Amino acid sequence: MLQVKNLTITHKKDLTTLVEGLSFVLAPGDRAAVIGEEGNGKSTVLKLLYDPALVDPYAEWTGEILAQGLRKGYLAQDLRPEELKAPVAEFCQAIPAFQEATPRELAQCARQMGLGPGLFYDRRTMATLSGGERVKLRLALLLLDRPDVLLLDEPSNDLDLATLAWLEGFLLSCPAPVLYISHDETLLERTANVVIHLERLRRRTLPRCTVARTDYRSYFNARQAGFAHQAQVARKERSEFDAKMKRFRQIRDKVEHAQATVPRYNSAGIPNAFADGMLKKKMHTVLSMGRRFEREKADMTQLPEWEEAILTAFDSGKATLPAGKTVLRLDLSQLKAGERVLAQNVRLWVTGPEKVGIVGANGVGKSTLLKLVAEELLPRKDLRAAWMAQDYGDQLLGGQTPMDLLAPSGHKDDITQARTLLGAMKYKAEEMEHPAAGLSGGQRAKLLFLAMVLNGANVLVLDEPTRNFSPLSAPVIRQVLTDFPGCILSVSHDRLYLRQVCDRVLELTPKGLHPAGVD
Repeated sequence: MLQVKNLTITHKKDLTTLVEGLSFVLAPGDRAAVIGEEGNGKSTVLKLLYDPALVDPYAEWTGEILAQGLRKGYLAQDLRPEELKAPVAEFCQAIPAFQEATPRELAQCARQMGLGPGLFYDRRTMATLSGGERVKLRLALLLLDRPDVLLLDEPSNDLDLATLAWLEGFLLSCPAPVLYISHDETLLERTANVVIHLERLRRRTLPRCTVARTDYRSYFNARQAGFAHQAQVARKERSEFDAKMKRFRQIRDKVEHAQATVPRYNSAGIPNAFADGMLKKKMHTVLSMGRRFEREKADMTQLPEWEEAILTAFDSGKATLPAGKTVLRLDLSQLKAGERVLAQNVRLWVTGPEKVGIVGANGVGKSTLLKLVAEELLPRKDLRAAWMAQDYGDQLLGGQTPMDLLAPSGHKDDITQARTLLGAMKYKAEEMEHPAAGLSGGQRAKLLFLAMVLNGANVLVLDEPTRNFSPLSAPVIRQVLTDFPGCILSVSHDRLYLRQVCDRVLELTPKGLHPAGVD
């Protein structure tokens, strides 16, 4: 059993408190999902629980982590560059548990993971494996060590639909307790029975932790219902308070007017002390009433504090696309990556404001196809196309800052608009001027999203558009894209996105594109 008591984590560089007062127990049968906005310390928590040395370079912590005698298995979000370059066989040989395993144990583990028995000895580099193969292989190597608890950082990233279904089954059947991070809402809904929510409120200055022993959908619905009730009560109290303050100001103004106009002397020429004193006494009572009202205001129900998701939306006037407009006529006899043929007879025709989602197995060439689509559409003068690559480094080059990207003209109005939008996206002032390449994946995704908004695009070419958004931001992104009046061509493994946003879902196979369903 893993126990965490009053854990507080502080960033060394700027002394920002990422997590404060986190306490929970991870017991057998628990599948605890860690959720929260980008940059709230989710990955840091998992690293710390596995090995405090992993966070020592950038964070310090207080509290207790009770895990004596527990064998922990940790799946990092990304492999290091040298690990990606390593042949699969060498990567496996570097794991002590792999070296100690018998051939029978290795074959059994490969079957459990749905891997070919020869993959452990493959000479291909880790980088050439599909996202699904890499996750399965790394999980297999973790399980060979027979861990008592699993700590998984974004195991669902880059997985195709079939592998996502496999991962759901793995989590549900895993005998060891699991603490995991995922942006896939369907995965969370189907597997999590504990929710650990890390927030940073008040412009990311106030950390808050919530631990709920319930499923994700129940937690989300209860949270939304609680916010709605709290907001209703808070608005009613404010309305009543505003009416009370209006009456108070009327009384105060009346007394002030009387004080200003009362005659200083009566008709006999005697100072009018009695009337003046009465008015002063009355004003004293009025001011006391005002102070009491201010105290009441401080005790009123507060409007809900939650991390606002993305508040911006596309300009529907600029983004509108005529229903009969020819957007794309793409006919490829072969889809190739270098000299390797990925698919044959690929035909993709798109007209008007269609929203097309493309799915397919890892490595089949979906991103390659979408990049060809972007290369064809971006130069078109009769369309305003925008491209969001899966690898944000393709678009955020060098030392380019968010302000450079959103306000390249340097005009005052453009700068003001960019700062306003970045503020709505919860960027700090200093982050607006830092190189975008150093931002988190979620922050960079928001930045590219904003750039598309400002571009007034009417055709969006999106490679995994919700991939780096938290489960709390993704619903807003999906709604904005659902309401988008233009055309969307996208690759996605997000099942909620495919069902909600896309009019057509096509599966890319080695034999071309075919209509597909979404489970």
